[in-house]
Amino acid sequence: MPNFQLNDDPFDARDTFDTGSGEAYLYRLSALEDEGYKLDHLPVSIRVLLEAMLRECDGTLITEDNVRRFAQYDPSAPAEEEIPFVPSRVLLQDFTGVPAVVDLAALRSAMDRLGGDPNEINPQVPVHLIIDHSVQVDHFGTTEAIKLNSEIEFKRNRERYEFLRWGSEAFENFSVVPPASGICHQVNLEYVARGVWTRPTNTGIDLAYPDSLVGTDSHTTMINGLGVLGWGVGGIEAEAAMLGQPIYMLMPEVIGVNMTGELAEGATATDLVLTVTEMLRDYGVVGRFVEFFGPGMQTLTVPDRATIANMSPEYGATMGFFPIDNEALNYMRRTNRSEEQVQLVERYCKEQGLFHTPDTPAPECLDVLELDLSSITPSVAGPKRPQDRITVPELPYEFNESLTREAGPVGFGLDEDTLDSTGAYDDGEHQLDLTHGDTVIAAITSCTNTSNPSVMLGAGLIAKKAVEKGLTVPPYVKTSLAPGSKVVTDYLVEGNLMPYLDQLGFNTVGYGCTTCIGNSGPLPEPVENAIKDGNLIVSGVLSGNRNFEGRIHSLVQANYLASPPLVVAYALAGTVDIDLTNDPIGTDNAGEPVYLEDIWPSSDEIKALVDTVVKPEFYKEEYEGIEESNETWNNISIPEGSVYDWDDESTYIQEPPFFMDLTPEVPPITSVEGARVLVKAGDSTTTDHISPAGAIPEEYPAGEYLKERGVKPYEFNSYGARRGNHEVMMRGTFANIRIKNELVRDEDGNVQEGGVTRNFLNDGEITTVFDAAMDYIDNDVPLVVLGGKDYGMGSSRDWAAKGTILLGVDAVIVESYERIHRSNLIGMGVLPLQYKDGDTAESLGLDGTETFDIPLNDDLEAGQDVEVIATKEDGTEVRFTAVNRCDTPIEVEYYRHGGILHYVLRDYLSNAPVAA
Repeated sequence: MPNFQLNDDPFDARDTFDTGSGEAYLYRLSALEDEGYKLDHLPVSIRVLLEAMLRECDGTLITEDNVRRFAQYDPSAPAEEEIPFVPSRVLLQDFTGVPAVVDLAALRSAMDRLGGDPNEINPQVPVHLIIDHSVQVDHFGTTEAIKLNSEIEFKRNRERYEFLRWGSEAFENFSVVPPASGICHQVNLEYVARGVWTRPTNTGIDLAYPDSLVGTDSHTTMINGLGVLGWGVGGIEAEAAMLGQPIYMLMPEVIGVNMTGELAEGATATDLVLTVTEMLRDYGVVGRFVEFFGPGMQTLTVPDRATIANMSPEYGATMGFFPIDNEALNYMRRTNRSEEQVQLVERYCKEQGLFHTPDTPAPECLDVLELDLSSITPSVAGPKRPQDRITVPELPYEFNESLTREAGPVGFGLDEDTLDSTGAYDDGEHQLDLTHGDTVIAAITSCTNTSNPSVMLGAGLIAKKAVEKGLTVPPYVKTSLAPGSKVVTDYLVEGNLMPYLDQLGFNTVGYGCTTCIGNSGPLPEPVENAIKDGNLIVSGVLSGNRNFEGRIHSLVQANYLASPPLVVAYALAGTVDIDLTNDPIGTDNAGEPVYLEDIWPSSDEIKALVDTVVKPEFYKEEYEGIEESNETWNNISIPEGSVYDWDDESTYIQEPPFFMDLTPEVPPITSVEGARVLVKAGDSTTTDHISPAGAIPEEYPAGEYLKERGVKPYEFNSYGARRGNHEVMMRGTFANIRIKNELVRDEDGNVQEGGVTRNFLNDGEITTVFDAAMDYIDNDVPLVVLGGKDYGMGSSRDWAAKGTILLGVDAVIVESYERIHRSNLIGMGVLPLQYKDGDTAESLGLDGTETFDIPLNDDLEAGQDVEVIATKEDGTEVRFTAVNRCDTPIEVEYYRHGGILHYVLRDYLSNAPVAA
């Protein structure tokens, strides 16, 4: 990492302090207090942001005025103005990391074409890419599962891995953690994070500063549980941060959560986070910081806190932050951080007033919510959204009610006469009938819970007690265990619990994201046949954070988030149509009924086991030299050259078209004229609906593209694995089998599911979204997308924005946006417009058959009103005013340039030296 060039320090804030092992610089926040700014009442998260601004104040990207205005932060009414933030580092996972590296490589190619020095394109802050999204559950229920899945993973992804190996050598300040190491967020928590970072300066004395980051995965927030400021951003925004650009954001509002009490017997951290998610979704924290404090916080371990922080995207917050305290220091010691590092963190945070103790006064926030931990009860969430919490006793009632509720977030719209449908299951050994609610996927998966020893060991104890009583899992349940790091396996083995999990079919299938991101793999053929035979609403139960429609498996429509112990329980029961608090889960060897309470471990039993089997030496053994630990990875050949040699024949990696026609001059902002509607979406349209994710259907445009290039369907891999090829991804945009485009209805007026639309250039013909978009592009017809509330909620999928622009969409008009997707749209040059309060497509009488004119020019300003004229087929005009959701002046600049990377590249061209 290059030496930090010390700035002019206009606030005289730079000073030295004793780290415990030497002297280091810091930028004292007290220097601002000496000037009369009151800071001690501020939330810790705000003070960390302020320190970054104070440290990075260079008079250009961050000015003295920026610092002064933010130092006046009023918790009760934050000013609606932008602030710049320079994160300490960037975290990538491979699904989002591959396109990020593709874009960096494309920037080098563009720099080379335009006469600049391509070697100037390098990350300016540490970047860690952790390959965790590529493993799929093809094999399960066998001790060979992990070996077989790993072999398939490397075979499927060899092109991608060769490209990433090239990137790890070609770019400075960029490291890759190889496959089969763990989930990026858990590896970040257990290994990468430092609490406080240091870097050399041009004076020879190191500079200490708070650990902070942005990541190309929405669950980057998991690191907030360790007191590290960080959240998910789109890949485009992260790439700009990698290249030295500040992230611009509105002054955040902070909602405090005062925790009291402690968890009752039988309640887990998963139950707690599902309650928090429900509570904060109901309150409304979208785009806000949430900061936890209070006496109840002291009863939670860092893994418990990380579980809560992880699901910030599910409750809509930018971040769910826990300040650094003694428990954070203890966690660092337990995970084999050096004593020198722990001392640095403690001394720095205390010097800066960032250390939390039981006596620390509550911060002043916009509002403070109260949460009594003793009120938490065992829960699940579903069937389609993580905020829809259901207590365990209520689940059978709620599931059965959902069957006949109107099709939507909490209903499936079945007719009463289909409720008794069955499907014949026959695997040659077992013949039985499946019914609605039968559990066909039970997965201990996801960063949310696999980082938490208490729930993982709890699951192992339930498995042990169940096996000892003779319980088994029904044959139609696809069981899997995907630990977030190899340390989990170490302590499960140490506790002698792995044999029991294996016996129930919860064999380890890989180390990485699996079922939670749609990498559940195929269901066994007898199960698929039974589901299709009975047209059944079957269930999946997973210890994940996302259960949106079409995400887990295309045939599994009811998916419930649950703690790992409950995943084992519902696997044993074989259905979610059961009250686990009253109904028997099975029968023992003597034929007697067994209830969940008979095999549920006590809190003291779990705690004693955690204290015994979770050892620092496990972390030392698994993480030392992790970047070079995978021999298969090490043996991958590395392409030569600092400018990537693009292969036109590759179906995984292609040079994207974003910078092909870029000119050094900035084009003017122009009006959108005569646009047609490509998609008219409803409320809660997620990035899973928009962005290509999961399996690639053979009959869809992406599948047709691959077959035309000689790729066999069994070699398709997933959309996520092919994110480095824009030709595949644009064909999969708006192609989710569960997306509902209101332009397409059946004869009864019901919205048709799937990636189809009407092509108004061909008499309203129903065709795929991709084919219609290409026809519009060929005829120079711009496009818009209409939507409802919470448009773009869910994962930070940059391809939801990249695919949108490549399909020719110039503007999106919706009732409200999820934070990351709005930012990503701007980052790709798509204008995000929002209806005025009270206006909707329906209230304005817009059905999507109109043509749209949006007058724009170079005077466009952040947040200004924009007139929209929608002309109906009979010539009638509907005029309304929308709000430009480019919220800050810099976002307007990004839009003006055609995207954030276009802005960065032009900046490099104007400042970087020309290659010799």
